[in-house]
Amino acid sequence: MRVLVTGAAGFIGFHLVGRLIERNEDVVGLDNLNDYYDIRLKHGRLDEAGILVERIRDGKLIPSGKHPRYRFVKMDLTDGEAIAGLFEREKFDVVCHLAAQAGVRYSLINPRAFIDSNIVGFFNVIEACRRAGSRHLVYASSSSVYGLNESMPFSPRDNVDHPTSLYAASKKADELMAHSYSHLYGLPTTGLRFFTVYGPWGRPDMAYFTFTRSILEGRPIEVYNRGNMKRDFTYIGDAIEGVVRVLFTPPSGDPEWSGTKPDPSRSKAPYRIYNIGRGSPIGLMEFIEAIEKALGRKAQKTLLPLQPGDVPVTWADTADLEAEHDYRPGTPIDQGIRAFVEWYLKFYAH
Repeated sequence: MRVLVTGAAGFIGFHLVGRLIERNEDVVGLDNLNDYYDIRLKHGRLDEAGILVERIRDGKLIPSGKHPRYRFVKMDLTDGEAIAGLFEREKFDVVCHLAAQAGVRYSLINPRAFIDSNIVGFFNVIEACRRAGSRHLVYASSSSVYGLNESMPFSPRDNVDHPTSLYAASKKADELMAHSYSHLYGLPTTGLRFFTVYGPWGRPDMAYFTFTRSILEGRPIEVYNRGNMKRDFTYIGDAIEGVVRVLFTPPSGDPEWSGTKPDPSRSKAPYRIYNIGRGSPIGLMEFIEAIEKALGRKAQKTLLPLQPGDVPVTWADTADLEAEHDYRPGTPIDQGIRAFVEWYLKFYAH
């Protein structure tokens, strides 16, 4: 299979590329290498995959020095002409679109970035898939789309029309665009709603990353909603397993789907939505305790109110993914946090 992974220098994209290399797939990674967070971390991920940063040029495919079937290209998703040209040359069988402008809180500061990357960029990718005849588009959605929904656990069959951030709204828009392409052109699409993914090589804007840094530096950590938060923390290895299980199995339409009782997670078109989560929420204070245990240090906590755009609880219903793809995540929080802390101490030692 010839596979394109967008966001290949990002957290989930980096790990997915590694898994696909292990499977001996023919992989092209794409990323624009923006400076939303520390570019050294993105360069470190590329280096780990055998891509020499000094060789990177806009639009030029760079072969990995470690893996003969992996190549990387620096390209911006908003450049529709460049994206179309890449698809025309490479004829991707499967596309895993993970590149996006992330961050609920950042969407309050720079909303334009979310429109450009998550909506314009998504359109360029899905249109290129249509024109190139790709067999399957898998794309990252988010647990944020559940917004004001308080029905627990969050199910892909729930209505998600009340987002609490522009980030969430942009991800819901992607799901709607995907359905229209599946319906109009028969393009198989699968949306994956990720629930708070954590682990080695993670994003430094995520809470567990900043908690670790602050504890090591002896600074207080900011704990929102006064610690009364629960998250369906999902270890990166479990998340990647879920992605791989759906990537090479394009959905087909559900002939029993009914417009009189529409199920948002599926359609008569080749369209599916799944949750990627652990399936059991963990209290924020328990999560912090796991970090303290792994570091051997106690945190100083500054308790703050709930931030705008945030929600107090997330909890993934993964029943459909378990039933249809035998997805059963199970990495304990202590084990996952220990793996992250070991990586963090090693990476930042220099």
